[in-house]
Amino acid sequence: MPRKLRSATLETRTARAKLAQQRKPYWIAVAPGISLGYRKNAGPGAWNVRAADGKGGNWIKSFGIADDREDANGATVLDFWQAADKAKALARGGDADAGRPATVDEALTDYAADLAVRGANPVNASQPRKHLTAALLSKPVSMLAVRELRSWRNGLTEVMKASSVNRMCKALKACLNLAVAHDDRITNAKAWTVGLAAIPEDDDTESNLALVEKKEPLLHAVIAAAYDEAVTAPYDIDAETFGIYVEVHAATGARSSQIAMLDVGDLHATNAPKLMMPSSLKGKNRKTRTRKPVPIAPSLARKLKALAAGRDASEPLLLLDGRRWKNSGEHRRPFAAAAKAANLPDGATIYCLRHTAITRALLAGIPVRLVASSFDTSVAMIEKTYSKFISDHGDDQMRKAVFDIEAPAAGSNVLPMVR
Repeated sequence: MPRKLRSATLETRTARAKLAQQRKPYWIAVAPGISLGYRKNAGPGAWNVRAADGKGGNWIKSFGIADDREDANGATVLDFWQAADKAKALARGGDADAGRPATVDEALTDYAADLAVRGANPVNASQPRKHLTAALLSKPVSMLAVRELRSWRNGLTEVMKASSVNRMCKALKACLNLAVAHDDRITNAKAWTVGLAAIPEDDDTESNLALVEKKEPLLHAVIAAAYDEAVTAPYDIDAETFGIYVEVHAATGARSSQIAMLDVGDLHATNAPKLMMPSSLKGKNRKTRTRKPVPIAPSLARKLKALAAGRDASEPLLLLDGRRWKNSGEHRRPFAAAAKAANLPDGATIYCLRHTAITRALLAGIPVRLVASSFDTSVAMIEKTYSKFISDHGDDQMRKAVFDIEAPAAGSNVLPMVR
């Protein structure tokens, strides 16, 4: 029969009443690598658990009130032995409802699984993991603090652009918010809401590059470079395969994840050709994927029809080595080479083709709400991201509304005299 746990200082409420108040809990080992702590407060004390994380560190969690003022109920108010049992259950994760708090590393694993189920890009989970320190990865989500997350975010600015930092922080926040949804005990969301807040981005970053008006020849040049075997050969990608992949990006302005999900049946090569573009699952309430028509040029429709000849409607429309395109890692380097060959500004990524398509639609006078719907985004995001493009490239449109006092009034047959 196992020996009953005893503690002269923590076992009874009388003994605990004699303890002095202090910031740190009074600890006692209850199992190898697991300790029970009692924090003396002005009111009833609180029970804590401290457990080794297996990587040279440990985590601490407060989990209940001591029976200093009222009798124990086994749930929220615990006596010494109940608290010891609860501490061991939390540390060992034996109780599914009261398992130990998830670490950041485990939260990222759960997030990756959730992305896979939703058909989203798994890079959103893998990229933050590459840059998080071992200490942050092993820390329970419920113990994260504003200061350490802000310090991590600020450190990223030394190795990547502000736009990349913001994308990294956005992915990590989504991961941590998922952890909150899975565990009601995590109540420190302020840590990442504040600590991982977006930082200002420079106007010349790749995310703000639009190849319109005077830069329009660059758009043609980068597509031509994508079809060039000399550009794609070092990356073992067929030039025709990569060229049409880039051309579809430029023509539709869709995200790479959406384009990768296109099936043969999504091509409607009629007199008014179009692609039925799968939606992303971005947005808090979006659970199902829909498809919306995106018009394309007859020339592109002919290329895609020839490419899809003989294949079933459910097969991928765009193939890479006989399979569906996966993630941005497969096109990042070849597109960088094509961008360099086309003399695009430094840092340009394939995402600039999306910015170009949206900006072109806005400058063409298409209503903002229709633009947002067609490109699978929101009016708020359009106004936030693209207002700078309209002011930069919309001079000709605004010039049509310029007032000229010497111009004849509408409907007037009086002409100004020329000196």
